[in-house]
Amino acid sequence: MKKMIVKGKQTLSGEVTVGGAKNSTVALIPAAILADTVVRFDSVPDILDVHNLMIILKSMNVSSHFGHGELMIDPTEIKKAPLPGKAIRSLRASYYFMGALLGRFGEAIVDFPGGDNIGPRPIDQHIKGFEALGAKVVEEKDKVYIKTGPEGLKGARIFFDLVSVGATVNVLLAAVKAKGTTIIENAAKEPEIVDLATFLNNMGARIRGAGTDVIRIEGVDELRATNTHTIIPDRIEAGTYLAFAAANGNGVLVKNVITEHLDPFIAKLQEMGVRLEIHEDSIYVPGGDLLVPVTVKTAPFPGFATDLQQPLTPLLLKAQGSSRIIDTLYPERVKHIPEMRKMGAKISSKDGIITVKRSKDLLGTTVEASEIRAGVSLLGLALMAEGTTVITKADNILRGYDRIVDKLKGLSVKVEIITDNRE
Repeated sequence: MKKMIVKGKQTLSGEVTVGGAKNSTVALIPAAILADTVVRFDSVPDILDVHNLMIILKSMNVSSHFGHGELMIDPTEIKKAPLPGKAIRSLRASYYFMGALLGRFGEAIVDFPGGDNIGPRPIDQHIKGFEALGAKVVEEKDKVYIKTGPEGLKGARIFFDLVSVGATVNVLLAAVKAKGTTIIENAAKEPEIVDLATFLNNMGARIRGAGTDVIRIEGVDELRATNTHTIIPDRIEAGTYLAFAAANGNGVLVKNVITEHLDPFIAKLQEMGVRLEIHEDSIYVPGGDLLVPVTVKTAPFPGFATDLQQPLTPLLLKAQGSSRIIDTLYPERVKHIPEMRKMGAKISSKDGIITVKRSKDLLGTTVEASEIRAGVSLLGLALMAEGTTVITKADNILRGYDRIVDKLKGLSVKVEIITDNRE
C-alpha cells in the first residue's frame, strides 16, 4: 500500500489542468468491447482504476495500450473468459462489464464488484433492466450469472424505481445491440451518461435523449469506431481543486473545466463568499475570502454531486459558523469524519446530517483514506493543518485523481507518495 506525506500550512498558487472524467472513463472502457474495430480515447486520466480495467481487458484477450493520456483498445480478438476476481473487486465500476458482455456475447459471469465502501449500493435496478431485455439473472455466492435465451436480447420499456447512474449505463450497454427499441425511463442525467452515449453514437449506435430522464435506444448490429473519442473533463476533480484553492490558495487557475457541469457547486462556493472569475473553460480563484456557513444537500444531477460533499468539507471548516451536509444519496458516506477529528476538526454526524463547525488549531497526524473522496478530503485538510500529515491507503486517492501528486507540486505543494512494503 502507498502512503501520502503532506506538509501543512501550504499556500497553493499557479495553474492546474483537469484531466478526463473518471466516471466517464470507467464506463467507456467496458463499452469499448462492444466495438467491431479498434477504439481510441484521449484525455484519459492516469488513475489506478484505468490500469485495473486494462487487466480485466487482457483476461478477455483484448489488447490495450495507455500513455500520455491516450488509450487504444483492440477488442477484435475478444474471447469469452472468466474475469479476474481481484481486479473486479478492486473497483465498483467493473460491474459495467455485465452490460457490455451481455451486449457482446449474450451472457456474462462477473464477480460482485468492489470499490469504495460508502454504504449500500445494490444492483437490483441493473438486474431489473437485464431481465426486462430478456436475460436470466442468477446470483450465486460471489458471482452474478447473466444469460439470454435463444432469441437474444429484445428491446423493452424499463422504468427505474430510483435514479441510478450505474443501472442507466449498464442497461444502455446491453440495449445498444438488442433487437428493437429500448426506452429507459427515470434515467440518470449525468454528463458522463451523455459522454458515453456520444461515444456509442459516433460508432453507429442510435441513442436519443441522453441527458434527460428518458433515453431511447434503437438496437444496431455493429459498432465501428472511426475517430478518437475525447473524454469530457472531470467535474469532481475540478471541484476538488476549486475547494482547495478557496481554502488555502493565493491565486489558482483551474483549467479544462465545463462550468455548466459544476453549476450547483459553483453556486454553493459563491453562497459561501468565495470569489470566482469564471471564463469559458477555466475558473480563477483569488483566495483569501471571509466565508459564511452554508447547508449542502446532495442530489442526482443536476443537483449537488455526492462525490463533492467530502472534498468541500475542509473549506467548510473555515466558515464563520456551523455548516450542514445532508447526503441524500449515500447517508453513510461518513468514514472521513473520525479521521478529520484526529486532526482537530469540529465535525460530527447524527441522524443523517453532518455538522461542520469552524475549526482552528488543526494538527497533522496519521490518518487513513478509506475511499477516494474521503481520502482527498483528508488531503485538503492536511494542506491547512500545522505540521506533517501521513495519509495511509493513499492508493484509494490515486484510484480517482489524475496525476494528483504532480499537479499539487505544480501548485507549490510539498507532497510525496511512498510505498510501505510492510503492509
